[in-house]
Amino acid sequence: MTTDNQQKINASDHLANERTFLAWIRTSIALMGFGFVVVKFSLFLKQLTIVVNDKMPAPSRGFSVIIGISMVAIGAITALIGYLRYQRIEQQLLNGKFNPTSRLLFLLTTLLIAASIVLLYYLLSNL
Repeated sequence: MTTDNQQKINASDHLANERTFLAWIRTSIALMGFGFVVVKFSLFLKQLTIVVNDKMPAPSRGFSVIIGISMVAIGAITALIGYLRYQRIEQQLLNGKFNPTSRLLFLLTTLLIAASIVLLYYLLSNL
């Protein structure tokens, strides 16, 4: 009877691992999609300026393009990290030796806070 319970626990652990992987993928797609929108919106504003003013817009610093491309790259890296994490946890579950770590969470949180500070500085400097 413990074998059935053990199989149910293992199945739910594996399914939870898959759900977590899918959450990483959703986050990745959202980051890439938002980065794409930022770049395209920047191009739209430049074209709108040309149409409205009948002249070329003043050269801008182009930070929105850099931010958008960076977000697409971060989204791709997020997908890769999610996949590698999924594979590592899957192996741990199959071996029956799960070792949780918080280093990745700390790194991602630190990077997110740093990116937020950079974006806040950019937004506040343009007021």
